[in-house]
Amino acid sequence: MPTKTHVRTYLPATQEALELMGLEIAAARKARKWSETTLAERAGISRSSVQRIERGSPKAEVGMVFELASLLGIPLFGDDRRARLASSREKAPLLPQRIRTSKPKVSDEF
Repeated sequence: MPTKTHVRTYLPATQEALELMGLEIAAARKARKWSETTLAERAGISRSSVQRIERGSPKAEVGMVFELASLLGIPLFGDDRRARLASSREKAPLLPQRIRTSKPKVSDEF
């Protein structure tokens, strides 16, 4: 009996962000005159992973994408990344540990 496969779909904004990051990584790599193999070796990943990232595949691990961007000097989250990180670290303890949703009231009056 064949199993059902669930095809994951992504929002257009997500697809555009993946494509943009992939194109920026490819452009920065080429500007440095690095081959895909060179970048892969520097990042400690496979060449096929670099190709997947540059194609904008949503299957690529976000950590690998950020690693390549950092290696190539592509700014992540703008110039104020460290200030935003410090601010987020200050706010994190003030946020609730978990979110509870209220259960809908059941009307048992017939």
